[in-house]
Amino acid sequence: MSAPSRTAAVMRLLRDLVAYGLASGAALALDYGLLLLCRETLGLPYLVAAAIGFSAGLALVYALSIAIVFRDRRSVRPASEFSVFCAIGLAGLLLTEALMYFFVGRHGFDPAFAKIPTAGVVFLFNFVARRALLFSAPTPREKAAA
Repeated sequence: MSAPSRTAAVMRLLRDLVAYGLASGAALALDYGLLLLCRETLGLPYLVAAAIGFSAGLALVYALSIAIVFRDRRSVRPASEFSVFCAIGLAGLLLTEALMYFFVGRHGFDPAFAKIPTAGVVFLFNFVARRALLFSAPTPREKAAA
């Protein structure tokens, strides 16, 4: 890869990261708000509240990812793309639940505080997995097979 194309690839990665960060910020606001609403107002257990918030955030970040964040898409079939997006989200949810349990259940942190490092780890996991599996340019081999 030549230096200009490497620079363009890095710039594209940074653009995607920033745009995904903004979309994820909106999803996190929804997620966090629902966590607090479900726990504080509705009295749901923190793990249930975390799952509800995470699921709503997942739907929002998908809509924003396909509408404004990523320019490239590997799958031409929306159903399979959404399935993989959700599978990555479910892996992120499992990671969220495990980290929330670690911080709250094992170490006694307040769920509102525990959500902060949890969100950071899950954000990086989701960005890397989604960009690599769904929202990067198809390889020449994939283009030839299509």
